[in-house]
Amino acid sequence: LFLKSGFVRAPLQNGVGRYVCQLQRIVLKFCKSHGGSRGLRDYIEQDLVDFASNNPSVVVYLKPRRHRSPVVVAEYLNGDRVWMSMHNKTHSEITKWIEVIRTQQGDVSATRLRKYQYTDYPSIQGPWTPFTYKDPKLKVVELPNVEFGANNRLPMTATEQLKIMFEKKQLEIKPIEE
Repeated sequence: LFLKSGFVRAPLQNGVGRYVCQLQRIVLKFCKSHGGSRGLRDYIEQDLVDFASNNPSVVVYLKPRRHRSPVVVAEYLNGDRVWMSMHNKTHSEITKWIEVIRTQQGDVSATRLRKYQYTDYPSIQGPWTPFTYKDPKLKVVELPNVEFGANNRLPMTATEQLKIMFEKKQLEIKPIEE
């Protein structure tokens, strides 16, 4: 009840014309001497320059703090902020989590889905039912009816065609009784 509600959709039709990275700013907070920050310090030393050069639209801040656990704070274009603790995580785990942060569009876990489908242009024809494409004569016919009960959607098989040809031949050959 307390979660904001919304629909599953791409923000501003992102990716239709071109892709715009939704991550605006990332702040890496770490301690220079604390053992729990070792993985984040390794990431900063080895991969941060590559991350910043591959993502020029993302502003990267480093914030050293004494005797505090490492934290990554991500801010997105829609105003969402995601806070993630990186305490005692390895270099490879941090690399994966930062990639997740980079590719998502904000704090989607805090959104209650109203519907599982969404469209900007809903149909004016109404929902599909099993009777949508049926013959209108079916509404006034008295059932059971041989014409409407026949399965005419499937093509006739070769065996059925041979049976019909055989029956026609039998009717032609039958001697006329006098």
